[in-house]
Amino acid sequence: MKNLSFLKAGVLSLLVLGLVFTSCSDDNETFETEAQLAEDTSEVERSAEIDQVDTILGDLVIDAYEGQELSESGRGTYTSGIPECVTITIVAEQGYREVTLDFGTEGCIINGHLIQGQIVFDYTRDTEAQQIMINYNLVDFYFDAKHIIASRSILKERSNDNGNPQFTHDLSITVIWPNGVQASREGTRIREWVEGFGSGVFSDNVFEITGNWTATFVNGNTHTYEVMMPLRREVICTYFVSGTFDVQRTNFGGLFDYGEGDCDNQATFTFNNGTEVPITLN
Repeated sequence: MKNLSFLKAGVLSLLVLGLVFTSCSDDNETFETEAQLAEDTSEVERSAEIDQVDTILGDLVIDAYEGQELSESGRGTYTSGIPECVTITIVAEQGYREVTLDFGTEGCIINGHLIQGQIVFDYTRDTEAQQIMINYNLVDFYFDAKHIIASRSILKERSNDNGNPQFTHDLSITVIWPNGVQASREGTRIREWVEGFGSGVFSDNVFEITGNWTATFVNGNTHTYEVMMPLRREVICTYFVSGTFDVQRTNFGGLFDYGEGDCDNQATFTFNNGTEVPITLN
């Protein structure tokens, strides 16, 4: 009878130990899943920050270019979205223009972001050309304390198949965060000017953006991105108001969604397995 009692006690102990180990295993698995989810989401959020840099860089170059061209053509006045804290210097030669946007060492606030340094762009001026190549460099350039390194180009087409002006952006860029995290991006972004062109006011402009690119992080992770629904850029809003793009990486992927038209800093990322995570943009 005593042996039977010992046997029952032993079996019960094994069951309890099994439950404890199973519980610990489940907890560890949950922790690892949450940690991986946080890492994956963090990289997606950083990529969205690069989107903001790309978008505002494009706005500034296009705004300054359009203002300069309209001023020289004498076709009317132009109301720029570039604030007075930016010093604009123009070097004009026969058929050539070089424009410097200087934000100073203290910086200027543009769409809620502190920008420091210079953007220098040049182009060959030809009023009859259907395509104009605009080349620009960043000099000691910082965007919200992130160091931005880039030497890029924008191809302007006066009229695309839809009859709208269009800008094709080279996305070669390196971003270094204050904590040392670094990411680089390569690819192409096509910005179609769907509303506001020709009005002489930059703030009423709306662009629809498509394209694909690759982001590589300093830890070796590489993400590929492809726009699925055009990203709608309303210049009066700091963020994209709608649009989606697909994100893929080894063992990880999903859809980034900017929403359905509201001007806010909220977005969502839906993993391939259906898990949806809210994203708050900086």
